[in-house]
Amino acid sequence: MSRRPIILAAGGTGGHMFPAEALARALMARGRTPILVTDLRGKAFGEALPDVQVERIPASNGGAGIGAKLRMMVDLVRGTAEARRLVRRLNPAVAVGFGGYPSVPTIFAAQSAGIATVLHEQNAVLGRANRLLAGKARLICTSFEEVQGLGAADGQRIIRTGNPVRADIQALRDAPYPAPVPGGPLNLLITGGSQGASIFGEVVPRAIEMLPDDLRYRLKIVQQARAENIEVARKAYYEMGIDNELATFFKDMPHRLAGCHLMIGRSGAGTVAELTVAGRPSILVPYPHAMDDHQTANARAIAAAGGAWIMPQDEFSPLVLAEKLKALMADPSALSRAAQAAAAWAIPEAADHLADRVLALADGAGA
Repeated sequence: MSRRPIILAAGGTGGHMFPAEALARALMARGRTPILVTDLRGKAFGEALPDVQVERIPASNGGAGIGAKLRMMVDLVRGTAEARRLVRRLNPAVAVGFGGYPSVPTIFAAQSAGIATVLHEQNAVLGRANRLLAGKARLICTSFEEVQGLGAADGQRIIRTGNPVRADIQALRDAPYPAPVPGGPLNLLITGGSQGASIFGEVVPRAIEMLPDDLRYRLKIVQQARAENIEVARKAYYEMGIDNELATFFKDMPHRLAGCHLMIGRSGAGTVAELTVAGRPSILVPYPHAMDDHQTANARAIAAAGGAWIMPQDEFSPLVLAEKLKALMADPSALSRAAQAAAAWAIPEAADHLADRVLALADGAGA
């Protein structure tokens, strides 16, 4: 059994870091040593896993303009040189890439050194960083059954492990869906990603205003709103007499998710994973400017499984949302069926499944 460390290379955003953190926990529970490699600005696991060693290398994803692209190229060259030295020093048994441009130099360096590499793709569309690295990866682990950008030739290297989630989200698997009853209260949770989304602060209050009084007063709203929208939305709910709680960020999202009957939000990979592991139905409004429109692909997969309803942003109007809420409040059993379908689609043991695959390669690499 190999005792060499296992590198986890991830971009600094939560969508890449949360599954990396979940895998790190699973590896440590089995007595293995994960080492996180991210960029200079990327968040580490921090208080969640303070014992995990963190290494940082230069990396950037470019941006608009020649200057940004030049900086990206310079960072890529510097980052790759540092990653090569890092891989030689650490001598990992396996390197696991979670996407994001900060993962590219490290996984490329590992592949160049003959180290076995695993890629984890969180979305239903293969990300650009993983696309660059997929050709030499020993294994590609996916969250979705079908991933755009992977072909039949990749079939033997692809396995659906699911998308690992945080422990406090996985614990919701044992929290039964609080099925709404006809004529009873309906708890709405509205989120918009880590920074919120203005469209939810604009559309949701106006949609609720269109509901008949007997439906409107059954609602309890917990909503994440951007700072510039929050007071307007709060005033609108107050004037309608709606029980509400608004904030720019909720630190106790697992608790909020546990108590909701319906979530309205984006369809990033992390959101989809958490919703389905928890078994909560949703109205998904994909972010239209997401890279390669991956949020639409994510949402379609969950909707096809029966666990969500899609509303493209250009169709997400107060009237359309109001009509959907009316229909669901008239037939709460539809919410319960969607909750069951969402839970059935999920792979709650994703971190352990991913750890199994990584450790199989690590043990094959020798001590």
